[in-house]
Amino acid sequence: MYPTPGQQIELARAFGCARVVFNDGLRLRRSAWEAGEKYISDGELSRCLITEAKLTPERAWLAEVSAVVLQQALADLNTAYRNFFDSLSGKRKGRKAAPPRFRSRKDNRQAIRFTRNARFKILDNGRLRLPKIGDLHVRWSRTLPCDPSSVAIIKDTAGRYFASFVVQATDEALPPVASEVGIDLGLTHFAVLCDGTKVAAPQFLRRAARKLKRLQQALSRKQRGSQNRKKAVVKVAKAHARVADTRRDWQHKLSTAIIRENQAVYVEDLSVAGLGRTRLAKSVHDAGWAGFTTMLEYKAARYGRTFARVDRFFPSTRMCSDCGRINEKMVLDVRAWDCSCGSHHDRDVNAAKNIRAAGQADLNDRGAHVRPGLVPAKRREAVTHPDAACSTRSVEGISALQGGEDVKGTGAPPPPPARRRSP
Repeated sequence: MYPTPGQQIELARAFGCARVVFNDGLRLRRSAWEAGEKYISDGELSRCLITEAKLTPERAWLAEVSAVVLQQALADLNTAYRNFFDSLSGKRKGRKAAPPRFRSRKDNRQAIRFTRNARFKILDNGRLRLPKIGDLHVRWSRTLPCDPSSVAIIKDTAGRYFASFVVQATDEALPPVASEVGIDLGLTHFAVLCDGTKVAAPQFLRRAARKLKRLQQALSRKQRGSQNRKKAVVKVAKAHARVADTRRDWQHKLSTAIIRENQAVYVEDLSVAGLGRTRLAKSVHDAGWAGFTTMLEYKAARYGRTFARVDRFFPSTRMCSDCGRINEKMVLDVRAWDCSCGSHHDRDVNAAKNIRAAGQADLNDRGAHVRPGLVPAKRREAVTHPDAACSTRSVEGISALQGGEDVKGTGAPPPPPARRRSP
């Protein structure tokens, strides 16, 4: 969006009022918790901080913006508390959610939200009409499939304005194809496919490092609190935004091409957060693996494709894709290796082939290492206590991939039965 100077002032007023209501609600609930009082309900919070606050001289200026903006600010606070409580109780999976924090007026990124109750409207000339703000000029990236239920107005750190709509869309599945692909993500090559295709890592952050260094040095010389420092902060933010936008655009194009050309996509479940704490942290964050795999996942669900993640402990690099033999650990400098069966492997291509095989085995219920679940172990398994719990499918899959079963048509005989202890 491209608001006029007057509209920018109105948007800044709406951002500030929403931030104040959010902080007032957080402060009120924290004080009630510290005093040992009961949790303040959502309705009580709305009545105290919006309806009654507008009648006081200290908060009379809240009436200058749409009431829906203020109500949605409290809705965001309620969502933050709900995520925090669900994370504590274990109902919410994934990383632990922190308690809500106060919003800062010094943060350049601000956002507000309008729902249908605000009666926002998209005009015939393409402008977006918002209550108490006016008609904003919008450069549309696509045509909306239906009437939106809400719109979020976002101002990013680079000072740009965006409108994000919530719509109900139905995507048609792509026509089925026969190919399936396994992808090995890396740093030398961003992605290596099982057919031998290698996608070079663009390294957007590395390419812009010289310009970013110069802008950061100029920022460090500015006096804190001065207007020149604020301008320098915006320049640095714009440079980083250009890097992020370029990376996101490139990943969108690559992920869309992979989803269109393959019926099933298998990737390795990498621990990006752990790798981000190593000496390769800058290169890992520059690659953006997590964002790329997320794109593959939701695009596969949207277009009727199959997507699966292979367990991160699966030895895709050390396993021979021809005979299934697992070799010793290899350092990163080893880019090619020879197996005792006589096969010569490119490190990354071999890993991609194993990832595809493991993903296919899991989907066909052949016991591969793809996110194994905990199930009771069978009593006939060797060296397994009857009361222990382990992944039966994982154990059988490891045996098969090591050559214990003739799953690849190699003709290898099964291993001799292991000894068992008498009960």
